[in-house]
Amino acid sequence: MTLTLAIAGLGAIGMKLAQAIDRGAVPGVRLTAVSARDRTRAQARLAGFADPPAVVTLAELAGRAEIIVECAPAAVFAEVAGPAIAQGRVLLPLSVGALLDHMDLVERARASGARIIVPTGALIGLDTVRAMAEGEISRVVLETRKPPGGLAGAPHLVENNIDISDLSEPLLVFQGSARAAARGFPANVNVAAALALAGIGPERTEVEVWADPGIERNIQSVTITSDSGEATMTMRNIPSADNPKTGRIVAQSVLATLRRLTATLTAGS
Repeated sequence: MTLTLAIAGLGAIGMKLAQAIDRGAVPGVRLTAVSARDRTRAQARLAGFADPPAVVTLAELAGRAEIIVECAPAAVFAEVAGPAIAQGRVLLPLSVGALLDHMDLVERARASGARIIVPTGALIGLDTVRAMAEGEISRVVLETRKPPGGLAGAPHLVENNIDISDLSEPLLVFQGSARAAARGFPANVNVAAALALAGIGPERTEVEVWADPGIERNIQSVTITSDSGEATMTMRNIPSADNPKTGRIVAQSVLATLRRLTATLTAGS
């Protein structure tokens, strides 16, 4: 059985994913379509593929594949997710913060037979969070630290006139809920939304965002307190060479998620 795949967005994540699928990294998955803002450039970048996918509009993706990976700007999330859910597809969203503002998609998916699967992304231990959520979780705290360049231009910084261009020491630039963090840093802390969905929700999940000039890697630390135990998990991600706002592991996380859809044996809850 071969599952067909379409990718929304050919940026740092989308292109890595497309290249991996084209070279057969996930047996049983075939790339049939992609979308990109510059269709001519996208076609040129895909010309050397063994099996070049069609380059289509965002609205057309759902008609081309059974699985839709959304790794486009958060502003166009609904243009990708809406048709995918309406047509009963499997949606893998990476703009997870945008999903928090479109939770009606969950009910619509129940009606259409669609599925929404959120890849772990640049975080660690979502299987532990899900397991703890089967009991009672009293607190979840995410501390995310990034080099200042990885946070540049975030809406929260712009709206609050927070200058991180010449820091000499770490600066706490945000403290609040996962929902507020996702809105304030749509390109930076989708991990907060993923963590919230796996655990106790976007209002109760606490987030701190630090701009840290002393680090070169994106650091995500999660602390959980529950009736089944306590956990502290830290991930030091290497930023993508093409986009410092995201980690190199994100594309690999999507590949691992796709592999679970076709594998005979999987490990982890």
